[in-house]
Amino acid sequence: MALGGSVVAWRQPAEAPDGLAFRIVGAHTDSPNLRLKPNPDSGGYGARQLGVEVYGGALWNSWLDRDLGVSGRVTVAAPSGTPYPVETRLVLIDRPVARIPQLAIHLDRGANENGLKLNPQVHLAPVWGLGAPQSGDFLRFVATTLDIDPASILGHDLMFHDLTEPALLGEHRELISAPRIDNQLSCWAAIEALLHSSADGNQGDGSSDLKGGRTVAVVALFDHEEVGSESATGAASTLLSTVLERISIATGADREAFHASLARSVCVSADGAHAQHPNYPERHEPEHRILLDHGPVLKHNANGRYATDAISTAEFRLAAETVGVPLQSFVVRSDMPCGSTIGPATAARLGIPVVDVGVGQLSMHSSRELCGTKDPGWFVHALTAFFTAAPQIPTPKPR
Repeated sequence: MALGGSVVAWRQPAEAPDGLAFRIVGAHTDSPNLRLKPNPDSGGYGARQLGVEVYGGALWNSWLDRDLGVSGRVTVAAPSGTPYPVETRLVLIDRPVARIPQLAIHLDRGANENGLKLNPQVHLAPVWGLGAPQSGDFLRFVATTLDIDPASILGHDLMFHDLTEPALLGEHRELISAPRIDNQLSCWAAIEALLHSSADGNQGDGSSDLKGGRTVAVVALFDHEEVGSESATGAASTLLSTVLERISIATGADREAFHASLARSVCVSADGAHAQHPNYPERHEPEHRILLDHGPVLKHNANGRYATDAISTAEFRLAAETVGVPLQSFVVRSDMPCGSTIGPATAARLGIPVVDVGVGQLSMHSSRELCGTKDPGWFVHALTAFFTAAPQIPTPKPR
């Protein structure tokens, strides 16, 4: 099932007479970037520019002096006689369209010593041409690339993306440099694990129909995590719970049986983790140093910014041990605020154990990020084992 920028996919057994149990891997599809305003055309002093809003917690300076393409979607008025009055057209202009030029050092002598100071309204407007700006210019350009009438565009969700190709770095090519590692890496790992999972605990080619088990392996990829998940396609919505209930109903179960299925379920919130930065060791908790290519990272926070607890930790640890995947544990310094994920929202919405796990990386929320080459494969193996594992930890009974 796909809705906007979110996707829910699953594999389920042909029969489950004893009721279902959901093993879910959730991730998010969005990344911080620059998004075009509804009427983006602006500029002056001989330059045509575009008005943008910063989406999510982007590192603003990482978008300077980069060749930028445009992607997203537009809604257009459909031709008369078609079943629906509105059509959605995807946009991918994968060539240099715009650039945000940085102020020369000669005009800001203290930039290196005092730090670069940027105002997103004033200093992040990309240049995309010369001349006097005209209202409607940019949407006419987009319409031309789609071969549609500019007047037919009803609305748009358009954003900029960095055009530099991903690369392998280092003497032994042991590092991955790419845009949107947070969190496309987790989305990829979740889908790979789903394709290779089977209900009998074997990691095969994904051809099993899950006969003989009750486990429904689910991948839920949500939009809008970077801005709080409060949307129709975010993790705080009813999207996942509705899909799970419909899966349960399709097997002939009633609502009571569905809630019993949730009581047997568990979720991995898959999202990037902060690796130890070699240039800023003082920013990290000294007893929980996360190293690249030392295994996926269990993320903990006592104040609930991550959903990991003792039960969900045990579930994932035991699954990872079955395939020999090493794990690390992250906690933020006690004198620093902690980020969050879809984990707490998923736990609250479904009322099930959730463990926050991800691959360690550097440059998180930059236009380009960095991780090791071994960790992504380890993450796939661990998630596949999680999908295929039987429940490990019984619910404690009151005395």
